[in-house]
Amino acid sequence: MSNNQLPLDRWQAWTRKLPYGKIGVGYKLGETGYDIVPDENQIYYIEQAFDYIDAGSSLREVCEWLSEKLLRSLVHQTISNLYKKHRKPFLNRKTNRRILSNNAPKRTKESLDKAAAKRAITNARKKYSELELKYEDKKLKTEKNKEDNRGGYLKALANGEEYKSAPPVPENINWVFKPNPGPQTSFLSATEEEVLYGGSAGGGKSYAMLADPMRYFDNPDFVGLLLRRTNDELRELKWESKKIYQKVFPDAKWKEQESMWVFPSGAKFWITYLDRDEDVMRYQGQAFSWIGMDELTQYPTSFAYTYLKSRLRITNPELKKMIGGTGYMRATTNPGGPGHHWVKKMFIDPAPAGRAFWAKDIETGEVLTYPDDYEDPNKRGKPLFKRRFIPAKLQDNPYLYEDGAYERSLLGLPEEQRRKLLEGDWSIVEGAAFAEFNPKYHTCDPFTIPHEWRRFRAADYGYSAPACVLWFAIDPSYDTLYVYRELYGSGMTGNALADKVLKLEENEKVSYGVLDSSVWHDRGTYGPTVAEEMIAAGCRWRPSDRSKGSRSAGKNRLHELLKIKELPFGEKKAGIVFFNTCRQIISDLPAIPVDPDQGEDIDSRYPHDHSYDALRYGIMSRPRPENALDWGKTRTSRYSPADKIFGY
Repeated sequence: MSNNQLPLDRWQAWTRKLPYGKIGVGYKLGETGYDIVPDENQIYYIEQAFDYIDAGSSLREVCEWLSEKLLRSLVHQTISNLYKKHRKPFLNRKTNRRILSNNAPKRTKESLDKAAAKRAITNARKKYSELELKYEDKKLKTEKNKEDNRGGYLKALANGEEYKSAPPVPENINWVFKPNPGPQTSFLSATEEEVLYGGSAGGGKSYAMLADPMRYFDNPDFVGLLLRRTNDELRELKWESKKIYQKVFPDAKWKEQESMWVFPSGAKFWITYLDRDEDVMRYQGQAFSWIGMDELTQYPTSFAYTYLKSRLRITNPELKKMIGGTGYMRATTNPGGPGHHWVKKMFIDPAPAGRAFWAKDIETGEVLTYPDDYEDPNKRGKPLFKRRFIPAKLQDNPYLYEDGAYERSLLGLPEEQRRKLLEGDWSIVEGAAFAEFNPKYHTCDPFTIPHEWRRFRAADYGYSAPACVLWFAIDPSYDTLYVYRELYGSGMTGNALADKVLKLEENEKVSYGVLDSSVWHDRGTYGPTVAEEMIAAGCRWRPSDRSKGSRSAGKNRLHELLKIKELPFGEKKAGIVFFNTCRQIISDLPAIPVDPDQGEDIDSRYPHDHSYDALRYGIMSRPRPENALDWGKTRTSRYSPADKIFGY
């Protein structure tokens, strides 16, 4: 079917109310940010998928085929909905299924015998293929030297003995898996406790994840776990594991009900899914030697990852020498997805790609260390373990890169998807609430704030969760808001936070402060609230607006401030600019996801919204610049607290 033959009249263009949000399958963004028009490249493959359905293919088979062609994850219900809307109403027949009449003639004995003969031929061919595979495996085993086999090499390596040479590779060996030079080899040889192998699509990440634990399958005490987010996403890993593992270990058994491989040595390897964070409790009390999580950014929070790390435990001395430490955590992913933010903070932000670094707390950014009262005095205060991010590119996989077909498919994607899947760009977030944020226009180098500019601050308080304070200044020439300072951290009481704020504001004139109104709540106690403690310490605040609709109003206001305005002489300027020293808000803002249900607010499940809330309180406080006629005059404070003790 050519593009000229596509039934585009069945795919109606439409206009959305907001210039952001998810675009459905078969459509693309039009000339404006509001027009959604049919995408001929997608419809070309979708119509082919409809033809396969009409020919009798199952929805699941068609869904897998179409997902590969469109380079996006689909479910079979989506295919069914598209078919019912864009194909079924235009069919000339009432149903696409053959209806058998009760009076239909029965099949003759000849036709039944013919069908049975075909089945017998198919079964014989299948049996022949299995026997041929077993014969090749036995032939390969007999050609190996017993003294230099793989098991002897690994045993010497585990005991720390010097081995004269690696096992010789037979000339006519049939390679089951051979790592590509570069990042894939680096991933398989990495010794850090936690390694993320990620980046562009087609880099060979999933194959590397399946191959990495194979070196331990000879050990009877090895127990491994490989996870995906959903069972549908897991299917391809199971298929590929069957292609690889049974060629190396012919007697290995796949137990479908337990979703687990059992190897001749007794080693076990689970390949299963983890849909919700609370499902990790299924593994409470269990010990693993190796844990892998494929497509790590599909997990919205780090809870599952960090909890499973606590399940790593090795007791076998030989296995402990091979792996080292308590075990290995391995993960692969592409940029984007609901967990993009925390994965980026854990593996991408701390160090340049490819370089090992000491593991840091993703909330505070501090290196994880042994406690000061640790039983071993030699380890007190020392870093716990190392992490490493290994970037993957399409060029690293010659099987996909050489003919250029897959690269052309990625080059034809919209810019946002192309940068993520082809270039492995971690600065792009799909479904971001503030996709218009651009460091080129919204950040700047620090400069001295003129004394005449009005300054104020806003804060979101938390003790267990982080507290964030942002300082603003207003440029009276363009009414531009500058966020010139931030304070971010957890574990601070009201008095401790007030002391830090006042110290940072020393010799500054701050007009007012806006604080999360929830800290004025009594919460069933008779003592002073957090807000009252801070005000009594001399750090003045007023409550933020948390009325109904204030969240969506604050989000809309931020969209307005992020707009790029054209100034005279071709200059462009945003309504809000952040000093590039405000690392937390700059890191958080482009990663905040939009509400998947209505789009008028950010996703309520997103846990890292503390700096965003402080920003929202500040911009909704109706800030206005100082009047130029008052510059140079001494302002008389009209502040008179109603309560002399608490200061408000």
